[in-house]
Amino acid sequence: MLSDKQDRLGSAMYMWVLASVAALGGLLFGYDTAVISGAIVYMEPHWHLDSVVKGWAASSALVGCIGGAMFAGVLSDWLGRKKVMILSAVLFGISGIGAALPDTVTQLAIARILGGFAIGAASMLSPLYIAEIAPAPVRGRMVSVNQFAIVGGMLVVYFVNAYIARLGEGLGGEAWNIAYGWRWMFGSGALPAVLFFVLLFFVPESPRWLIKRGRRSEAMAVLTRVNGDAQARRDAAEIEEAIAHEDTSIAQLFQPGLRWAMVMGIVLAVLQQVTGINVVLYYATDIFKNLGSSSTMAFYQTVVVGAVNLAFTILAIRVVDRIGRKPLLVLASVGMGVSLFALGGAYALGQLKGLLALVFILTYVASFAVAMGPVVWVVLAEIYPTRVRGTAMSIATLCLWTACFVVSQTSPWLQEHLAGYSFFIYGVMCIVSIVFVSLAVPETKGMTLEQIERSWVAEK
Repeated sequence: MLSDKQDRLGSAMYMWVLASVAALGGLLFGYDTAVISGAIVYMEPHWHLDSVVKGWAASSALVGCIGGAMFAGVLSDWLGRKKVMILSAVLFGISGIGAALPDTVTQLAIARILGGFAIGAASMLSPLYIAEIAPAPVRGRMVSVNQFAIVGGMLVVYFVNAYIARLGEGLGGEAWNIAYGWRWMFGSGALPAVLFFVLLFFVPESPRWLIKRGRRSEAMAVLTRVNGDAQARRDAAEIEEAIAHEDTSIAQLFQPGLRWAMVMGIVLAVLQQVTGINVVLYYATDIFKNLGSSSTMAFYQTVVVGAVNLAFTILAIRVVDRIGRKPLLVLASVGMGVSLFALGGAYALGQLKGLLALVFILTYVASFAVAMGPVVWVVLAEIYPTRVRGTAMSIATLCLWTACFVVSQTSPWLQEHLAGYSFFIYGVMCIVSIVFVSLAVPETKGMTLEQIERSWVAEK
């Protein structure tokens, strides 16, 4: 009996180690996307950016994200999940160093696009790898660890940005930060990239990918360490059965049954972005400065945003496998919509400032973090057939990053021309999300990946 408990504990610890290493890709995703929130404050006066170029400086990485999402799935189905994650770690490091050294916005954009490719790949492959490792009863929780890592990376870089800004104030004031501070913010991202690169050499390939490639003994070794021998044999048999009955072409995703899975994934991915989260996460420091905060206070308020984001992501990890995916998505959309309409209304009444603005923004971020952030990634990692899961997630993630680019590129222009009224636009998108999730998204809590796949096929 004691030996069985020790084996289960060992398996659980091994699974958490694998998920944690893969989730470092999510940490770098969060770090590299959110570093712009501090850097843009000093880049704007450094290069005298107008609203359009400012939007490009912030969103250029997302062009790379689109490319990463487009090709990472095909590459991971060919080379394996692990090898493509290693490639993304290399690109993260190159981008961090490259973004710290540019003389022009164009040079910065090139470095950020390289990092964006890594972000796009990691945003898809980290949750995909975890989903293909984790047992069904805890899969939602395990995939949500990746979202925890994403928001953890955001919080870390908010602290790093605030520390560098404060250090710069002591070295030469605002002028030092305008000349050098933002460069150190970007360059700091090379350190976690090196850690991710090294640790990936100590994790195995995805067992589902190994079985697809006919490497059953290697897959069994991984499954046994995660689930024990008896469950590993059952899992392997179920994976093999699913593969045997699958059409290997991507076209199957657009056939009756699975077609709706593809559409649902795309719509959810787009809704995650057009409800406005990156307006806050990318431009938080800028927003707080425009609302009257000093540079130092704006950085500290951004740290609070990151802390709330992290705290409610932890809550999401605890409840996603208990409450389920669908109720959490509806709850998040309601909370986000109410917060956004409150922000727009406060602006219209001339009251959008100070503590009130911070409270509404924190409520919005908390609502996003408890579901719209982590649960969308859980659903995207669950709903597609094994053989083309990487490619299918690429399509959905490509749409996600395209929507993210549009939102991030247009946000400075909207702020310049509509100011606080722009919050109403994102609030309307939350209403669309409530309706879509309520009517169209099925519950997948507790189902194996193969059971989810069969449920789509059964709907033909």
